[in-house]
Amino acid sequence: MIGLERILLVEDNPKDLELALAALEDSNLANEVAVARDGVEALDYLRRQGAFATRQDRLPVVVLLDLKLPKLNGLEVLARIRADTELKQLPVVVLTSSREEPDLERCYELGVSAYIVKPVDFEQVMGVIKQIGIMWGIINVPPPSIRRSKA
Repeated sequence: MIGLERILLVEDNPKDLELALAALEDSNLANEVAVARDGVEALDYLRRQGAFATRQDRLPVVVLLDLKLPKLNGLEVLARIRADTELKQLPVVVLTSSREEPDLERCYELGVSAYIVKPVDFEQVMGVIKQIGIMWGIINVPPPSIRRSKA
C-alpha cells in the first residue's frame, strides 16, 4: 500500500526537523518518516551503507531534502542520487529556505521533482509540509523501480 510507504526527511536544523515531523504527523498520514541529519547519512540510508547496511525496508517514496546540510550539501546529494542507477528515479523534493536563483536553477538541472521555499509563517509551513506529505506519500504513484526496490 502506498499509504504505508516511507518518506526520507533530510534536515539538520532541529527546529525545522521538529516542525516537519509534526506537520507530517498532524496530517494523519500513515507514512513512516526516516530522518537523516546530513547529506552523507542520507546517501548511506538510500544506499544501505554504514549504519544502514542492514536496513531491510524499501526505498522511500519521496526524499524531502534541505539544501544547507553538513558534510555534503543538498545539491551534491541530489546530484549523486540522479547519477545512481538504483536511485535516479526516486522523487526528490527540495524543501529549503534558499530563494537563491542559482540553487533553484541547479536543482532543476539535476532533475529535482519539486523545489519548495519554506514559508516564514508557522501555519504556512505546517500547511505546505502536510500538502507535500499527501501528494508524495499518498497520491503520487512512484516509478516501478522504486516500488519494487529491495525489501
